[in-house]
Amino acid sequence: MLSRGPLCARPLCTRLLHSGPLMAPDPSRPVETSIRTKLTEALQPEHLEVHNESHMHAVPPGSESHFRVLVVSPCFQGLSLLQRHRLVNTTLKDELSSRIHALAIQAKTPEQWTADPALGKSPGCLGGSKGDRSVQEKLQTGPD
Repeated sequence: MLSRGPLCARPLCTRLLHSGPLMAPDPSRPVETSIRTKLTEALQPEHLEVHNESHMHAVPPGSESHFRVLVVSPCFQGLSLLQRHRLVNTTLKDELSSRIHALAIQAKTPEQWTADPALGKSPGCLGGSKGDRSVQEKLQTGPD
């Protein structure tokens, strides 16, 4: 069983630059709230952005299935990009196994964030088969 404590320690003097986890949880966004809470507790980020990008995909309105996160944490110091992503994925393993369909991760050290404070953009979604004409043709003709 995983402990609820932080996965890394950082000085108390480090300032938090994000506001989301400190706000009251929004009951209409339980997945986003869970992501913010877990990443804050585990990685103690200096900056955290959680973006629900579900509206860009072929899902019902109000869905919480596609997210992009930007996590800036001293915990990432000395870790490869793969190790950083694994750390985020481990932290969100319950959500990834049940409620999140897609998670884009940017995991930066404070130094990397200072040098390049940009959030990457997600590519446009074609909605699965929505952009594939051959699938539409197969659906119209039916089985042989």
